[in-house]
Amino acid sequence: MSAALALKTKPLSTGTNSEAADDNSDISALINRLTAEVNQIAVDKTKSIQQITNQMKMLALNALIESSRAGAQGAGFAVVAQEVRGVGQQVETIARELETQLTKRTGDLVSSIERMSQRSRGERMVDLSLNAIELIDRNLYERTCDVRWWATDSAVVDCAASPSAAAVSHAAQRLGVILGAYTVYLDLWLCDLDGNVIANGRADRFRVVGQNVANTKWFREARSLRSGDDYVAGDVENQPLLGNAQVATYCASVRAGGQANGAPIGVLAIHFDWESQARAIVQGVRVGDGDKARVLLVDSNFRVIAASDGQGILSERVSISLNGQRSGFYHDRTGALVAFHATPGYETYRGLGWYGVIVCGA
Repeated sequence: MSAALALKTKPLSTGTNSEAADDNSDISALINRLTAEVNQIAVDKTKSIQQITNQMKMLALNALIESSRAGAQGAGFAVVAQEVRGVGQQVETIARELETQLTKRTGDLVSSIERMSQRSRGERMVDLSLNAIELIDRNLYERTCDVRWWATDSAVVDCAASPSAAAVSHAAQRLGVILGAYTVYLDLWLCDLDGNVIANGRADRFRVVGQNVANTKWFREARSLRSGDDYVAGDVENQPLLGNAQVATYCASVRAGGQANGAPIGVLAIHFDWESQARAIVQGVRVGDGDKARVLLVDSNFRVIAASDGQGILSERVSISLNGQRSGFYHDRTGALVAFHATPGYETYRGLGWYGVIVCGA
């Protein structure tokens, strides 16, 4: 297997998304402002028309009074006054209808713009959720490459085949060199087929040699791998033997002769320093200054495994209304916007059913 370089965990730039959101927000605000101005102009002009028609009706009323005083000689003038009064009433009716219709239309326009803005915001948060889960998928794909490659290292294979003091010392030294170059790991453990740790890369920091891990889920699964091309991706957990640190453990079987089809002779477990790497990803998602958002990674049981606010990690479970979808957004009972996207996997790493989730306060 070719050597896999450790993937840097610097989050991909989301500047374009943020800038687009800012542009959309500016356009929406501009349209809302212009619509409000048009509505106000309509109201003001309608009031002016009503004032004029009121004056016309008063003039018509005065003309009728004067014509009645003039008797038969004012009869013709009375007809004109009545017509003026009728025209005034028609203009007033038209003005009122204009105001009503304009107010309704501008109100509908504002509502449509608000819905479009909310949808645009929701779709953007879905994209950012995907961005977060894709980043971790790409990172963890590299971990699967690392463990399978290092399981073929001659020092590891020789130690698993015959764990003499010299072989153990050489393997530990080799694992330490790897850790010096790959800073995303807390420790690397070489285990025999009974689950005993026989060598590790940071023996000065973690006294794990001689410990038995046969009862762990990741070891049991690794013990049953069919070839050297297969791997185990463990759930995020607190590892007591590593100071209760949050780790994601990846395993591959060590095979005789370092061959993929060789007989299994041990298990290599690499412990990814989950907390710091995942935190860099969720805190690096640029949701925008105006959005009070919580960015999360959750596992297949919706347990929080990373949070931009650092709260609830490995203890909180979130409720997400998926409605049978792998991605989407909705507003919960509190009015908060919830966006999510399921892991798409990366290359040969299929993912573990995790989700990227963003919750924006109401």
